[in-house]
Amino acid sequence: MSERIDFNELQRYFPFLAQASPAMRAQVMQQTILQTIPAGQTIFWEGDVCSHLALVLSGSVRVFKVSESGREITLYRIEASESCILTASCILSRSGFPAFAVTESEVRALLVPAPVLRAWLAQDEGWREYVVGVLAQRLAMVIATVEEIAFRRVDARIADYLLAVAAPGEKVSVTHQAIALELGTAREVVSRILKDLERAGAIALGRGAITVLDAEMLRARARAV
Repeated sequence: MSERIDFNELQRYFPFLAQASPAMRAQVMQQTILQTIPAGQTIFWEGDVCSHLALVLSGSVRVFKVSESGREITLYRIEASESCILTASCILSRSGFPAFAVTESEVRALLVPAPVLRAWLAQDEGWREYVVGVLAQRLAMVIATVEEIAFRRVDARIADYLLAVAAPGEKVSVTHQAIALELGTAREVVSRILKDLERAGAIALGRGAITVLDAEMLRARARAV
């Protein structure tokens, strides 16, 4: 017997559904699939056909691009109460998924089949407003990522990253490769900059871990242009 979700629980994650008509509520409960996806699973390979839109209830999905040389750049993450606009775009345009998507932790999601989503967008204003809102939000995030890569120094981006993941004096378990994948740069570049920051006294490096020693120094580096 497949797992189901109560509509009241669902609308806590996706408040726009609170305004749905009784008929739409019934369709949502009858035509969607509740699924749990284990951590580390590839949901989409680049070029895949998008058969469902996932409304994420818990967990995290990383959406990223891979260059011909194998370098990765994170476009965004999909977490609780979110969905993937690239998937919605692919369903509407009937085109392939333009990136990769992998679960970072176990994900619980409600899957909306592609034909059902297209029908709902055609007939229901609430679904149209939701998808347009997600599009605007995600587009802004992707543009910000492009601006970071194109116009901001890598050392400033690394300093910002460290400030975001660790409090002063806190040791965070993260590899140089993981930072490189997150920021879309080479591991060698990350290692060199981290060594520079360590020599300056801003951080301490350990095996697979980094400790923030001087947050003010990192903030100054993050503001560098």
